[in-house]
Amino acid sequence: MKLKLKNPAGNPSVRKATHYAIVINGLQVLLILVVLIAVVIVPEIETSYRLMLTLTIVASLVIIWGAVVDIREALSTRKLLNQLDDMDDTIDAMSQFNNTLRAQRHDFLNHLQVVYSLIEMEEYAEANDYIEQVYGRITAVSRVMKTANPAVNALLQVKVAACEKAGVRTQVSIASKWDLLENTMPDWEMCKVLSNLIDNAIDAMEALPQEKRSLSISLAENVKHYTFCVENTGEKIPDQIREHIFIPGFTTKGSGHGMGLHIVRKTLNDRGGDISVRSDDDKTVFSGFVPKRGKP
Repeated sequence: MKLKLKNPAGNPSVRKATHYAIVINGLQVLLILVVLIAVVIVPEIETSYRLMLTLTIVASLVIIWGAVVDIREALSTRKLLNQLDDMDDTIDAMSQFNNTLRAQRHDFLNHLQVVYSLIEMEEYAEANDYIEQVYGRITAVSRVMKTANPAVNALLQVKVAACEKAGVRTQVSIASKWDLLENTMPDWEMCKVLSNLIDNAIDAMEALPQEKRSLSISLAENVKHYTFCVENTGEKIPDQIREHIFIPGFTTKGSGHGMGLHIVRKTLNDRGGDISVRSDDDKTVFSGFVPKRGKP
């Protein structure tokens, strides 16, 4: 699957920004040269106060206009770079997922040979144990391959592996293929949303004993929306903090910039969706949605 960087109205165009910069800066240089010629280089030319004032005002307006356009294009370009960073993360996840699938395919024949040998030696109990171990590793991958979005599948697989490494029991429930998600938002944006929520959930359970660390990820849909839910067994988020966790810069960690949840909400809001949180002594649940758009 190829990831395409869409460029809807309002998104930056590097070529367009370059043309703007050339034209505007050229006008600025030309006007400044005219003023210099009139005032400094050829002082004997009689210039009226009104003419000088007009030239100065025009030059100032062009300079201000150029600065505004430059700032606008710089902000748009930064947005584009952020999108490219998100795509890089998604591509990395897909690459890891692809490597996992290739490794499984490569090992499959070896597994069959081992099982065949154990059965031939009538070591049925050992063959059964071996099949159960292999089956567990295969289902760990196949349980996240249920959506129609390879990027989302890859992201979930990578995060499930990260949870296992952190000693977090993970349950993935996928009740929808999300086959028209790309009509609402690019895959890499949803990957950014899920990645932030899952990473935060892992961090929230870091201080818990390993047997109490549990994470649940659910993807579903209803008539109007694609929905998702990330649930963890971390400590309760106090009510006074819960009201501020989506504010940019707010963080309860000693490090970090507190932008993760703000980015999640902003990304969803930009696509007509939203996210909410509820937390008690047993679990913390982040639930979000994006509207369905387009036709099959």
